[in-house]
Amino acid sequence: MNHRISGWIAHRRAKWLVLVVMLVALGGLGSFGSKLADVQENDVASFLPAEAESTQVIAKATQFADPDVIPAIVLLVREDGPQPDDLARLETLKTDIAAIPEVTGDIVGPIPSEDGVAAQLVVSLRIDPDTGWERLPDVVDELRTAAEDGAGGADVYVAGPAALGADQAKAFAGIDGILLLAAISVVVVMLLLTYRSPILWIIPLVCGVLSVFAAQGVVYLLARYADLTVNGQSAGILSVLVLGAGIDYALLLVARYREELRNTEDRHEAMAHALHRAAPAILASGSTVVVGLLCLLLAQMSSTSGLGPVAAAGIVVSLVVMLVLLPVLLVVFGRWVFWPFVPRFGDPQPAERGIWGRVGRRIAHRPRTVWVVTTLALGAFTLGVVQLDADGLSNAESFTTEQPSIVAEEKLAEHFPGGAGDPVQVVADADAGEAAAAALQDVQGISPDTVTEPVVQGDIAYVEGTLEAAPDSTSAFETIDRARDALADVPGALVGGTTAINHDVQDASAADNRLIIPIILVAVLLILALLLRALVAPLVLLATVVLSFGAALGISALVFRHVLGFEGADSSLPLYAFVFLVALGIDYNIFLMTRVREEALLHGTRRGALIGLAATGGVITSAGLVLAGTFAALGSLPIVFLAELGFAVALGVLLDTIIVRSVLVTALNLDLGRWMWWPSALFRTDGGHVSGAPDHAVAHHAADPAHPADPLAEGHPAPEHRA
Repeated sequence: MNHRISGWIAHRRAKWLVLVVMLVALGGLGSFGSKLADVQENDVASFLPAEAESTQVIAKATQFADPDVIPAIVLLVREDGPQPDDLARLETLKTDIAAIPEVTGDIVGPIPSEDGVAAQLVVSLRIDPDTGWERLPDVVDELRTAAEDGAGGADVYVAGPAALGADQAKAFAGIDGILLLAAISVVVVMLLLTYRSPILWIIPLVCGVLSVFAAQGVVYLLARYADLTVNGQSAGILSVLVLGAGIDYALLLVARYREELRNTEDRHEAMAHALHRAAPAILASGSTVVVGLLCLLLAQMSSTSGLGPVAAAGIVVSLVVMLVLLPVLLVVFGRWVFWPFVPRFGDPQPAERGIWGRVGRRIAHRPRTVWVVTTLALGAFTLGVVQLDADGLSNAESFTTEQPSIVAEEKLAEHFPGGAGDPVQVVADADAGEAAAAALQDVQGISPDTVTEPVVQGDIAYVEGTLEAAPDSTSAFETIDRARDALADVPGALVGGTTAINHDVQDASAADNRLIIPIILVAVLLILALLLRALVAPLVLLATVVLSFGAALGISALVFRHVLGFEGADSSLPLYAFVFLVALGIDYNIFLMTRVREEALLHGTRRGALIGLAATGGVITSAGLVLAGTFAALGSLPIVFLAELGFAVALGVLLDTIIVRSVLVTALNLDLGRWMWWPSALFRTDGGHVSGAPDHAVAHHAADPAHPADPLAEGHPAPEHRA
């Protein structure tokens, strides 16, 4: 950050103006943040690939079915066999159900099962589009209660899209509040352990929470006036990401400020120096995250492309708060907030006596052996990826706990065709309706007698058919492929429905993985090259983060399958995990390498690597623990995708901070030496050292803990330098 800007933020008098402006701005944005739920779009279409065939069917089928009407199946099962008055009882039950305000149209049934043990009623529920997501669980509960009251002792289940939607709505209910509370709890504990102060932790936490509320306000305004798509999933991830990343930035700035307080008597000047030195690394890391997230705009999946700008906006807000409000608050309150470990002017820097200084000296003895062994170990963990079945989750596999709709769906499949109540939908040109129906009847996997006569409205014909297999099974997906092949020559024919939607989602997610992952890698590489002014270091750092991602995903796959008992993974999990782990994981390398480069200008690369590790090791480890803890909070929701994402990102962040950054990158710095900075000027001078000096001599010099010139040698304090 420019000296003039940092000096203005930390100025004795100007800080009060900055404080007032920031509090007013954040308060105004926070007031809009409370309205974020009002602009969320949680309908099916808001998650789907915009150009997919099933998405087009949704748009065209609205003239045949009200988009605000969702079907529910009331299933009654009497295991001891039918009773003489069952049919009469069911007719009475239809009347009771029809009295529910949300029930619309005719109730279809009762439809008896072939085994005579069960009967079903198909009920249409009209849901207010403004309150439908929140209201749906109550409506389904009313439907279930009415059925139980009139079932005459039969077991009652409610299945179908309405029941599944109700369970999903319950799972996401209060997602923002639940995740934020869980994340705050983790942050409080980590800040207390990091600072060992009863006071200091409050300031970063307040800034983090204000960042979340302000980010929600910005996203609300973008959704309201810039047509940004927001759903419950992206809103939940926003809270976790902003709080976790914001606290990371705060930890780095506070650590640099504490260093400067030992070097500088005036706290305002100390903060100006801290901002000048720390802000470039913070801005670079934040920019990397923002660029990585914005790459998601290229995704076919609407939910994925929408997450990109939502999360990117949150990171920008977090950067502003942590680089403007946090330093102002710290200088306003003064040194005493660090009590009982108040940094005094003239105190020695403790880094050389810390654990990371000792770790660096141990690595320096055999750096090549360390990085080779570490790479092989991480590569071995990467092999676990073969256990990751990221081909999508069935409805039953989507929840971490048992859900009423899943139990009902399984019971329905016992007595009726697998796709009952969830038909394959076909639209075609008006004059091709008969051809579409005939082609659909011949498709293997479609019950021929369930194919309806075409209904024509305007220039579109509509046909339905029932799948023989469960609608979320692989067999059902194969049937959709056969149906599309069979209807390929029918003018205007498109195949949709829930099964087609899920199939298209998997295909789109796979395509997104192939497109976006390479683009993110290139974008991050360019940012690193500009920041470090070198080519070798960016390539090495990116390789280490990708290796860390592979190891995290491999270990996660083994844990998902053999420990947590998850049957598979959502098809978008690899991309989401990659974005967060590469974008966030590179943060820690940026924090380390900017400090290493700074020290290398004074001491040469090898000794600079040891100083950089010792100086940043503690704060980066704390930051990683905070971010890992906040993402782990996603596991508090009963959604398998979010639980898996939280676990994978948390594990990957821990690998980055504890293994990759502290061990692997440090060992590579020590082994490669000045070659890390090729082709920059630092490569030629290596901090003033003659570039032609034998590398082995420098390596011995850096690795010898007893050498009197080693700034991290036991008993020899680091030389004074402006941090």
